[in-house]
Parts: sequence; structure tokens; C-alpha cells
Amino acid sequence: QVQLVESGGGLVQAGGSLRLSCTASGRTFSRYNMGWFRQAPGKERDVVATIRWSGGVTYYADSVKGRFTISRDNAKNTVYLQMNSLKAEDTAVYYCAAGSSWPVGEYDYWGQGTQVTVSS
Repeated sequence: QVQLVESGGGLVQAGGSLRLSCTASGRTFSRYNMGWFRQAPGKERDVVATIRWSGGVTYYADSVKGRFTISRDNAKNTVYLQMNSLKAEDTAVYYCAAGSSWPVGEYDYWGQGTQVTVSS
């Protein structure tokens, strides 16, 4: 069992930056691929970025390539999402997830989400 807690969301102006963090409980964090997903009002949840358990391989949705960076620190049981050059269309609830799928697919564990609002 893995429990995930996200933090770092908030309100930011377009062009600004935010860094999301997701801290996992349990000793098996380093075995899981990790992902950030987002869901905007009235839309389906979509993948934003994922990172392999080793941290050496990453995947990004086309809409965030060059602006967002996913990273992880297995010693701290934490995965990060650095978001730069934010746009109004990035507004969504952002979820952290852990699982064995790669790069997308079904993830096994989910956080409760953190709201990111980008004002234009």
C-alpha cells in the first residue's frame, strides 16, 4: 500500500511558475513508476508527465513539453513537477499517481489532488 500526498498548488499568473511535490508513505516508493495527471473542469483526466522508478526515463504530454519537468528523489520518497511558463489552459486539479504501467495506462495509487489555477 502506498499513500500519496500532493502539495504546492495555488494561484499564479500566466507566465509564472509553480513546483508541485508528492510525498509517498511506505518503503516501496522506489519500485514504482510515478506520474502527474490533471483534470480540468468538464474534461477527462489526462497524463501530464511520468517518470520511471529509476528516475532515468521520463515522458511528457505534448502540451507541456519544454515547460514542465518531472523529477524524483527516492531517498525522500518524493516526486516533483516543476511547471514554468504556465498558461490559463494549465488550470486543473493535479494528481500524483504510482504504479507499474509505463508510460501511461492504469496506475495503482492516487493522491487526493492539488488545485492549480493560472490567471490570464
